[in-house]
Amino acid sequence: MSANPLRVISVNVNGIRAAYRKGMGEWLENSGADIVALQEVRAGDADVHKLVGEGWHILHDEAAAKGRAGVALLSRIAPVASRAGLGGEETDSTGRWLEGDYDWHGTPVTVVSTYVHSGEVDTPRQVSKYAFLEAMLVRLAELSTQTSHAVVVGDLNVGHRELDIKNWKGNQKNAGFLPQERSYFDRFFGAAGTEVTGVDGVTGPGIGLVDVGRAFAGEVPGPYTWWSYRGQAFDNDAGWRIDYHMATPALAATVTSYAVERAAAYDERWSDHAPVTVVYAL
Repeated sequence: MSANPLRVISVNVNGIRAAYRKGMGEWLENSGADIVALQEVRAGDADVHKLVGEGWHILHDEAAAKGRAGVALLSRIAPVASRAGLGGEETDSTGRWLEGDYDWHGTPVTVVSTYVHSGEVDTPRQVSKYAFLEAMLVRLAELSTQTSHAVVVGDLNVGHRELDIKNWKGNQKNAGFLPQERSYFDRFFGAAGTEVTGVDGVTGPGIGLVDVGRAFAGEVPGPYTWWSYRGQAFDNDAGWRIDYHMATPALAATVTSYAVERAAAYDERWSDHAPVTVVYAL
């Protein structure tokens, strides 16, 4: 029986209405995607349906605050089930965590679109980020035991390792590359059933997910997925790899291709993030 390729694309659109004005609609129709996970949608449900149009099944979780966050899943096949939100009432997860279950040619697959808080050192925003990452630990452990084919994709707003940020030395005390943040990722990707010591010295059980981007690209800088609009960051490829596909081992074993769709030129971008495309041969 031949494998059925499932093309999953994740991208932070930096506001879907602005992205469509800059060419996102044409990109989407030519993407060949089966499932597209969006982050930082920053629009109402009616706007999303109007922009995306027919031909897509749409799951969308708006943020509580207008014009903020928002995650969505667009699919060519209808979802079997969906769930939004993460953790308890103390976790600010509205518009930041959306799960979709799909039946892909007889194989159950769960795709999660998530947008982790950007955070800011010594502010309530960083407290919210840590609470969200803590809730992710719990849910990822659950997902890993509930299904063999799950992938969590999105803008996770943390560079896990020095290879993931061009200027890592200058960002060691900034949100996005703090040891305490990176330690969560040591757990996410640590071997399941083992005690993992994070970069900050904190220990805890590994979850066993696979960082598809790093596994496929190898021990090389990047490939980066986000570049600041300021200065010459994009032209100099001074970026961050903060957009991930975190897959269960069984699903990760089916990966046939991984690509960061970096725009050919600065003025051809419709977001400050590049789409990250992975093909899973199921």
